[in-house]
Amino acid sequence: MKNQICFSVVFVPSLFLLLVTKWSCVEAQTCSPSGTFTGKNPPPGQCNTENDSQCCEEGKLYTTYTCSPPVCSSTPATLTINSFEAGGRDGGGKSKCDDQFHSDDTPVVALSTGWFANRCSNSITIYGNGKSVQAMVVDECDSTMGCDAEHAYQPPCPNNIVDASKAVWKALEVPEESDDWGKLDITWSDA
Repeated sequence: MKNQICFSVVFVPSLFLLLVTKWSCVEAQTCSPSGTFTGKNPPPGQCNTENDSQCCEEGKLYTTYTCSPPVCSSTPATLTINSFEAGGRDGGGKSKCDDQFHSDDTPVVALSTGWFANRCSNSITIYGNGKSVQAMVVDECDSTMGCDAEHAYQPPCPNNIVDASKAVWKALEVPEESDDWGKLDITWSDA
């Protein structure tokens, strides 16, 4: 009888802590918008639509965020694709962390604004398609601004994006011809 009581005393608080941690990670996955702005059409030939990137539209209302959902041991996100190479970048310039371009054959990512802070040059682990891969954070996917030359006349990034090089997609073994290529539900964690 004493063993059962001890077990209950140890087990119940541990289970409670596990459930509270799991619930707070899942249920707290919200972040309120910080504002909106009205889009304008880009000048002719100024919006790069590589990798199915979208161009801003005249009169469309775009939502901005300064935050992202809380990071936990398995943070839900949407994986998108981006070229980080010179001349191939969907977003335009060099990476924010190191002021460099990166080969599409290197596993690198840009994170939504709220997740980007304090992660420059750190690695994250991405889980998707039954596989995992580590990638280095080299840039921000700006959730606060867009529809201008600096952002290649593209809308602001949603607040839950991991924008990855082709190397990440290939490591996750997502076929280029599949419907998932370019947009995939994943989870990620700090490596």
